[in-house]
Amino acid sequence: MSKPTSKSPNPKSNINPRKLSPEKYAKLKAEAQAPYRGLRKFIYVAFGASGLIGAVVFLAQLASGQQANTVLPNLVVQIGVVALMVWLFRLDK
Repeated sequence: MSKPTSKSPNPKSNINPRKLSPEKYAKLKAEAQAPYRGLRKFIYVAFGASGLIGAVVFLAQLASGQQANTVLPNLVVQIGVVALMVWLFRLDK
């Protein structure tokens, strides 16, 4: 009796199991190692841009002479959002 052979490739090997092009195989391997990286980076950029726009608006309100005790906390939150998105974007590299 012969031993049954397994056709499933070892997931840790660098063997291209389906004879894909090297570029496509590398892209699929990178996606498997870090799923949804493109989506995460898009979200970081979108939220960072939103925070930047909000910070500009609150900075303009502060410059126009509105009460600082209502505008300043909102400005700090927007700056915090931008800083958080920049940190997460850099962490994801």
